[in-house]
Amino acid sequence: MPMIYHATAVKQVEILEGYRLLLTFDNGEKRVFDVEPLLTFGKFRELASPSLFRTVRVSFDTIAWSNGLDLDPEYLYEHSKTFSAEPIASL
Repeated sequence: MPMIYHATAVKQVEILEGYRLLLTFDNGEKRVFDVEPLLTFGKFRELASPSLFRTVRVSFDTIAWSNGLDLDPEYLYEHSKTFSAEPIASL
C-alpha cells in the first residue's frame, strides 16, 4: 500500500479576504486556512488588526507575523481546506 504524503512545510503564503490565507505546501498543494476562529484567543486577538494581519510571511517551514506569532505547519495543513478557485472567486 503506497504511503500518502502529507505536506510538512509552507512554501508560500498569500492573503485572501476575510482573514483567510492561501498556503502553498512543499508537495505543491494549495490550501486555504481561515485565521478568523483564532482571533478570540490570547495574542491572536492582535491579528484582528488588518495592518498586523498583512505582515504574515513564510518563516522557515511555516508562517509568522511581525508580532512573533506563528503556527505549526501540520496544524495549518490539518485545519485548512483544499483550494478551489471557484468559491474564492465568487466572494
